[in-house]
Amino acid sequence: MSLQLSVRPHTLRFKFDARTSRGAISVHQVYYLSLQDSARPGVTGVGECAPLPGLSIDHRPELEQKLQEVVEVVRSVASTPALLQEFILGESLTQWPSLRFALETALLDLQAGGNKILYDNAFSRGEQGLPINGLIWMGDKEFMQQQIRKKLSEGYTCLKLKIGSLDFALELDILKQIREVAGVEELTVRVDANGAFSPDEAFRKLERLARYDLHSIEQPIKQGQTEQMQQLCAYTPIPIALDEELIGVQQPAQQTELLDFIQPQFIILKPTLVGGLAASAAWIRMAEERQIGWWMTSALESNIGLNAISQFTAHYPVTMPQGLGTGQLYHNNVASPLEIRAGNLWYSKTEWEQLP
Repeated sequence: MSLQLSVRPHTLRFKFDARTSRGAISVHQVYYLSLQDSARPGVTGVGECAPLPGLSIDHRPELEQKLQEVVEVVRSVASTPALLQEFILGESLTQWPSLRFALETALLDLQAGGNKILYDNAFSRGEQGLPINGLIWMGDKEFMQQQIRKKLSEGYTCLKLKIGSLDFALELDILKQIREVAGVEELTVRVDANGAFSPDEAFRKLERLARYDLHSIEQPIKQGQTEQMQQLCAYTPIPIALDEELIGVQQPAQQTELLDFIQPQFIILKPTLVGGLAASAAWIRMAEERQIGWWMTSALESNIGLNAISQFTAHYPVTMPQGLGTGQLYHNNVASPLEIRAGNLWYSKTEWEQLP
């Protein structure tokens, strides 16, 4: 019995330039990892390595070399599922979170039969959908309003707006218009600043945003400013969710220290960025022990990664909308059973497309 790993790159192409406060991107380079076991011919587990430029700690030139090293490790050292599991959770992948996520999910898929059903639950059986937020991307006022109208017509009851790149007064005006159409009882509104506010201006801006009955704001200031973030979380008029703040914080002692010091209202978990599903589960345990809320979010993966994250999420009794709807962003995504109906993500009976 032996394992064999292969890697194929794929360039995902956005339907529009996806803008955040960090800039715009039109393509996203990902790598599909296919894992086979000689003892189970014809069964292949697939995972997705999709680091984000400017955000993932493993988006760097050495990634492709690291991928090839891992291919050799799987062939020679981690030659059985048990040894591979030990390698995945070991120190050598600590600084390669998107690669760890890809290997972890490829192994889960292989062990489950290679049909991309990683977890047996109501979601993967097509019996229950996952509530998700509708994502409104940055752009000019008309572009954002067009997205909002479309999401509302599609039945979303939770919208998330990227803010921080337009004039702040214009962003407030967009929120005002949303609230004129739908009150807090009808529509939950989240905003994501991606660290766009300076510490000096953040509290004043939070006070002005609070007029629009927002559910939460993600990462109002850049990560790494822990004292300023702690002060914001202590006195904020809007619940604050840590997002980028979790990236690169890999050791349990560092994670507990971060949560205990900042004491956020929420944390947001992106397996590609925090090091996989087991790592996300550990964050969830720590958050729940401290009565900190959480939700899962995809990080611009294709449907391969989105599928794994969604099935993992469905293993928890979630009721809050999750951030799992990015699969529609690309011209050349992998066709899958994932579909959105009335603001919920479902796993339908549709067949998976072959990997490109």
